[in-house]
Amino acid sequence: MKYNRFEELPVWRAGIKLAERIFRLVDDRSFNGRGDLRNQLQRAAVSISNNIAEGFERGTTQELLTFLYIARGSAGEVRSMLILLERLPYFQHLKSEISNLKSLAESISRQIRAWADSLQDSDIKGQRYLSERVRQEHEQKRRAAAFLAELDRIPSQST
Repeated sequence: MKYNRFEELPVWRAGIKLAERIFRLVDDRSFNGRGDLRNQLQRAAVSISNNIAEGFERGTTQELLTFLYIARGSAGEVRSMLILLERLPYFQHLKSEISNLKSLAESISRQIRAWADSLQDSDIKGQRYLSERVRQEHEQKRRAAAFLAELDRIPSQST
């Protein structure tokens, strides 16, 4: 599936969902007096979707990859802070929500990794470099590969 806007990306949507839930989590009274922890958790959560969006809009595959890895790093940062919260006594009543948020952050991390892996194998340099000639060449390669795959499915007849 081809996405034209970052808002259509399932991983961006998951990142926004995680950020919304983090903002609700830190509204809990247990975060009172722990502003640095609250702020860092919020910034890391927001960084995920922002870096996906920025990379998507940059126009080159290499820049997108760079921003995807930054987003993935932010997802790891969120998970690390959530693990800390699980271990601190003031947040025990939030244990279930923290666990759910950790799972969502892990899922986002896996999605970003899979996307980055697929981009690293791509011969397309990005939207910025897509001329009509490059599009036609890519389409020809895609059709040729599909044709060869179809030939492989045809049983050979021995004489």
